[in-house]
Amino acid sequence: MADIKLIALDMDGTLLNTNHEVSTRTEEAIRNALAKDIHVVLSTGRGFRACYPYAEQLKLTSYLITANGGEIWTVNKELLDQHLHDTATIEKLYHLGLEVGVNMWVISTEGVFRNEAPENFYDYKWLKFGCESTDQEKLDKMIKEISHYEGLELTNSLPTNVEVNPPGVSKAMALHFLCEKIGIKMDNVMAVGDSLNDIKMIQEAGIGVAMGNAQEAIKKVANFVTDSNNDDGVAKAIEKFVL
Repeated sequence: MADIKLIALDMDGTLLNTNHEVSTRTEEAIRNALAKDIHVVLSTGRGFRACYPYAEQLKLTSYLITANGGEIWTVNKELLDQHLHDTATIEKLYHLGLEVGVNMWVISTEGVFRNEAPENFYDYKWLKFGCESTDQEKLDKMIKEISHYEGLELTNSLPTNVEVNPPGVSKAMALHFLCEKIGIKMDNVMAVGDSLNDIKMIQEAGIGVAMGNAQEAIKKVANFVTDSNNDDGVAKAIEKFVL
């Protein structure tokens, strides 16, 4: 069994149940892992402001990976690493989304714009573009058009959405950064997630765990499939491999 020194947890569909809450059992498992001096790191597509309250609730002590690896923070709100989109690209992606007719969100370093654009895109620094639709044809069209933009990282956090990060940005990349900073290897990491934006970190971690509710592609590359996010899946994985 791998000697786990860091647990990387996706949030939506993984750490959080469908009510966007952390279960009592999961909170206890995280508390017990922290007591063993194991780093517990939220590794999320969310921006920092939407992530931080959960870090406070869980009394986390080290790092946060936000915007799919676009930023890495300490729990003391110190920014350690940042990767930004070219503003012209974000503006083009937003107008493409309007043309195709999808719902959109764009994460800047200042916050999130949902289905609205700033007066001037160039007044902000941009971390991530996302769009969603229950119409698969619209999503397919977005993916096809975005694929023409060289180097962009296309992923998703649900089967009904597409997320776009700057070239090279992923949760796995961010974990490599943290491993080097802490002085551990990826073999010492357990990564847990449910969607395509988790696939690289699950593949590269010492123990990659897919949630029971994960997309099939995630389950296929994982070392272990735990229960769903509504059935204490994260707690059960921590109890099995760490505690």
